[in-house]
Amino acid sequence: MRLLLIEDDEAIGPQLQTALKKAGYAVDLATDGIAAEYQAELEPYDLIILDLGLPNRSGLDVLNNLRNRNCVTPVIILTARGGWQDKVTGFNAGADDYVSKPFQIEELLARITAVLKRTAGVVTGDLQHADFKLDEQAQTVIFSNGEQSNLTGIEFRLLRYFMLHPGHVLSKTVLTEHVYEYDEDKDSNVIEVYINRLRHKIGTDLIQTKRGQGYVFGNKPQ
Repeated sequence: MRLLLIEDDEAIGPQLQTALKKAGYAVDLATDGIAAEYQAELEPYDLIILDLGLPNRSGLDVLNNLRNRNCVTPVIILTARGGWQDKVTGFNAGADDYVSKPFQIEELLARITAVLKRTAGVVTGDLQHADFKLDEQAQTVIFSNGEQSNLTGIEFRLLRYFMLHPGHVLSKTVLTEHVYEYDEDKDSNVIEVYINRLRHKIGTDLIQTKRGQGYVFGNKPQ
């Protein structure tokens, strides 16, 4: 899953970006309101984390502009403005959640997970399918017989994206856009390698190839 972190604080921004990467997300960092708004519309992000006190254009203006142009990407506001009036204003502007600074990274990660699952229509706590579930904290697959299989960073991002979009035909281009960061070397052909690795770990039949279209993961999680 690919996130856009919009935060101008020179200390908080890079630290939070690193923490989110460790949690298994591809994360692009923007520090300017105008540039961030442009990037949010240009790239296919799964979620945006938005500070309100940004240079050149406020976070609230960024959010209003995105929603007025029918950008439906989920947005979590992350700000030091913690008053109830600020929260009401943020939600009325189209925010999906609101986290006040100072915050614990564990809380933010839990809220990100909840918003992503809610957006994808997943109502259960864990991402599950057939004989296994995805442990998002440990980034492992846990099978019903108790066995576990560790995942690499890209394998984890891919499997989580598949499990949040079961039954959808996902092209290599779409998958590449959602598992790599903006400045990473993107090679859609490498996606085939990671998909084959996932098949070896979770079962060859769960990720089907649709020739000329892309890949389909199973059915909806249980």
